Amino acid sequence: MTGDGLLRIGRLTKRFDATLALDDVDLDVRAGEVHALVGHNGSGKSTLIKVLAGFHTPDPASEVSVDGEPLAFGSAAASRAAGLRFVHQDLGLVHSLSTVENLALGVGFDTGFGGRIRWASERREARRRLHELGYEIDPRRPVAELAAAERTGVAIARALRDADRARLLVVDEPTAMLPRHEVAVLFDAIRRVRERGVGVLYVSHRLDEVFSIAARVTVLRDGRRVGTFAVDELDEPRLVALMTGGASLAVREDGSVEELRDGLLVADGLRGTVLDGVSFSAAGGEILGVAGLSGSGREELLPLLFGARERRGGAVRVEGATLPAGLPTAAIAAGMALVPGDRHAAGAVTSLSVRENLVLTDLRRHATRLGAMRRAAERAEARRWIEALDVRPVDPDAPFMSLSGGNQQKVVLAKWLRVRPRVLLLDEPTQGVDVQAKATIHRLAREAASGGAAVVIASSDDAELCECCDRVLVLRDGRVAGELPSERIGAHELARLQLASATS
Repeated sequence: MTGDGLLRIGRLTKRFDATLALDDVDLDVRAGEVHALVGHNGSGKSTLIKVLAGFHTPDPASEVSVDGEPLAFGSAAASRAAGLRFVHQDLGLVHSLSTVENLALGVGFDTGFGGRIRWASERREARRRLHELGYEIDPRRPVAELAAAERTGVAIARALRDADRARLLVVDEPTAMLPRHEVAVLFDAIRRVRERGVGVLYVSHRLDEVFSIAARVTVLRDGRRVGTFAVDELDEPRLVALMTGGASLAVREDGSVEELRDGLLVADGLRGTVLDGVSFSAAGGEILGVAGLSGSGREELLPLLFGARERRGGAVRVEGATLPAGLPTAAIAAGMALVPGDRHAAGAVTSLSVRENLVLTDLRRHATRLGAMRRAAERAEARRWIEALDVRPVDPDAPFMSLSGGNQQKVVLAKWLRVRPRVLLLDEPTQGVDVQAKATIHRLAREAASGGAAVVIASSDDAELCECCDRVLVLRDGRVAGELPSERIGAHELARLQLASATS
């Protein structure tokens, strides 16, 4: 094993049939340390976490200890008894329940005579635990009413309910669903956890966060540990190189389309729950970015364009033809495609295979005149897309949910690219994916634009918009706050336009 850490991992290996997910990995996390774990999708991060949680049993000769005591593998109860606590990307909260009820999930309530719940004491305890993490939340509030950072705080408080027994907190992509301005709230909570002497294993694809919150970082690539480094000895380009093996991830380039097709997509006075009279056009051959803080209207723009929400005011036109509101089938018929922000709930049928998801956008392509499906032809086309997009594993019949997040997103994108859309709408296309998958998705967006499509990317990641967009539309309070041409796109200008009302 390596180091003198609170958590010590040595020779950790895990095979799934012919796939070597973890290969002789060493890792240590010290008490009171935030230790980042990074690597592209498929690097082994999720498998390592599932071993610690007792979900997977590693191969023989693997060793894990907590405070010098060996961890019994394959048991969630043993993991908890050892002091390991987890906050997963899916927080596992019940939005219809109150905060105090969510804090009791899995452990139960304090009860008195006749088994009655002592609600007053439960609420006092909930307030205390949330306050210790820096959150002032009324425990009676439904979780559905909380901000994203507050929900993450509730999940952390629940994980640390028995704080005196917690030794290590594992947080997996805790900011994947957070607006950028709420990340600081979460970081403050994590620092409070660290100050208690609890070790924190912090898993994230957002490399700027690693430099902000972690003391050391361990890099995994293809199931192997590349190394562990002090964060102050690295910079972002060096960390990217370690994660990718030096592969270039530069994707910003001019489109090769000969001539832009102005007005391919037009929105005129678009109105929704937040949007209030938004007008713009997107040309064939360009990538138009849409920026805006949470609540600016950015989140509802693309679903409104696609007809995925019934209550829409204003007009949407594709090549001059007006699309009816609330009818995605009409949008699809007009050549529009939407890759939604929530790939599980709206982008895929998670119970189906990769092949079955890929062909959903056009089932007739491989159907006989009698309606039977040509499975061999489906499988061959799916394999071509899998190879073109570097989806892992290279198996058309693999369950969709067995893929990592980045590979799932590639499949969702591929199912729309195969129908060659005139308008491609990408909503948070790289949320929760690694740097290599991000580069692949950006390349595919550029190729679609170069082929004449109008590509619209709505993203909370300003760096993403800076990297790949030809223009950026900035929304604020439901209206267009400004538009940046290519030569003016930059983090400072994007921040200035998004925050202007708060700083003016």
